[in-house]
Amino acid sequence: MEPLRDVDPARIGTHALLARLGAGGMGQVYLGRSPGGRLVAVKVIRDEITGHPEALARFRREAETVRAVRSAYTANLIDASLAGAPYWLATEYVAGPTLGHAVAERGGLPADTCRRLFAALAEGLASVHAYGVTHRDLKPQNVILGAQGPQLIDFGIARGVGETALTQDGQAPGTPGYTAPEVLLGAEAGAAADVFALGATLAYAATGRPPFGTGVATTVSYRAVHEPVDVAGVEPGLAALIEACVAKDPAERPAPREVIARCGVRDALVDDPVYLGLGALGEAVPVHEMRTQGPGMMPGYTPTQGGAVSAPRWGRTGAWVAAGVALAVVGAVAVWKLVPFDGDGGGSGGAVRDGADKGGATTGPPPAQGGQTPAATGSKGASKPAAEYIDNNQISRYVWTGSPDRDLAVQGVGQCNQPAEEKSPGAGFQSAVSTTSVNGKPGRSASIKMRIKYAEMEQSAPAPYYVSVAVKSPHDIEPSTGKPFPMDNRAVGYTSKPADIYTHYKSGGDVTLTYPDDFTMHAAGRTWPAVPLSADPGDWTVVFYHVEDDPTKYASIACSGFRVG
Repeated sequence: MEPLRDVDPARIGTHALLARLGAGGMGQVYLGRSPGGRLVAVKVIRDEITGHPEALARFRREAETVRAVRSAYTANLIDASLAGAPYWLATEYVAGPTLGHAVAERGGLPADTCRRLFAALAEGLASVHAYGVTHRDLKPQNVILGAQGPQLIDFGIARGVGETALTQDGQAPGTPGYTAPEVLLGAEAGAAADVFALGATLAYAATGRPPFGTGVATTVSYRAVHEPVDVAGVEPGLAALIEACVAKDPAERPAPREVIARCGVRDALVDDPVYLGLGALGEAVPVHEMRTQGPGMMPGYTPTQGGAVSAPRWGRTGAWVAAGVALAVVGAVAVWKLVPFDGDGGGSGGAVRDGADKGGATTGPPPAQGGQTPAATGSKGASKPAAEYIDNNQISRYVWTGSPDRDLAVQGVGQCNQPAEEKSPGAGFQSAVSTTSVNGKPGRSASIKMRIKYAEMEQSAPAPYYVSVAVKSPHDIEPSTGKPFPMDNRAVGYTSKPADIYTHYKSGGDVTLTYPDDFTMHAAGRTWPAVPLSADPGDWTVVFYHVEDDPTKYASIACSGFRVG
């Protein structure tokens, strides 16, 4: 860890930068702090390679891979900016030394510690492979020895099954000495290649020496293809398992589950005294404005006895409350949906979090006496004018899936994968999405309507409540070309100018928007027009956001969608 330099930015996105963690071929990695105080590792792509489509595609792939793989052995993705320079992603910060640094400082590890580490890393690979992803660059420098166990990092060249390689012509992926023979000879890097890298990594851990010696890359790679791995002095049983993993024929290598079984561990790695001692080699987090004292009890604080008192919560309904009224529209189809009073889903879901309740929601408070429904406590009346737009600075995990019945899906019948972050005001939020049709085929635009139910019954004008609608295509879009990428869309999408949802409250009318006419994308200080619906056939997702006076401050209140094609 190094201090920041004059050339380093003070912030990346919403994250304050604290120190330099390291650098690689793609860019610089910083230690950062989120607005809420969480430590994150922020990887920023180098300016000089942002103009290379292959480099950007690789960086996007890394973000998508880290997003997709949810494992105890990988750091989760927290945030990312992939629409425009500077390109960056932020993951959980895992404190601890790399395996490479630990062995360089302390030398080869005892056989029992190596077996426990072997089993843990094999389990990590098995969990990654279960997502259809191969790491392709496992090595000691890409293993962090965390307090809860090892973590696999740097998925920069990881690849899903069936994806196209992004390495340069004639250049094998990975690191010499840890890249499998078949990959060096031109074959694809499959799961067995990760097992080879695992064996080579444990050879280094056990001996403290590079598994195939030192020298220029071509020399080391030649040894990996033609010569045995260096396990001199290693306990015979452990040496045999390492040799099995680095077998020249990938078909002869054990699967990760077999590696775990052959390790025969009975104790947890985190209880291993040698492993625990390696944690001291990790670097301390620098003191900053949110860390003015060490860990421990706050002065003057006395714990209360008997435990904390939990506030009551309203129970879950387990399903969206839907009006289910289909409106017949000339030349268009539309479906209305009533969002539940409490759209926060018990604290899960949202633009930067995974939803724990797939399609679930929570019920709101019961109606007050006299049949009046109280305003949702999570809603905020706008005391200041809303921002002119919302910034595409978040990761949106919302995905709308249309009904298996195509005719219903075309009419907008479907389900979102997670509930909203914030309650809407009043008696409930209603939206309608309709797509035009020409001779029974999808047209060029979509109509989106929204309103607050029973707003016309208000005796006085409600406080303004500004909503921006985000429309996202099924696949990620390259803003400069409008062409889709072969990966799921995790951007916020194309958004409308925030509008007061109570604009027509007296008549009970809707706020109506048209896609693509009323939509643009705002990211990294630039603006792009919305792509046509025909650019990416499939299920499109529509998310409604409550917007504050800052373009980066917005929270979802509802989700819908429509099918194109």
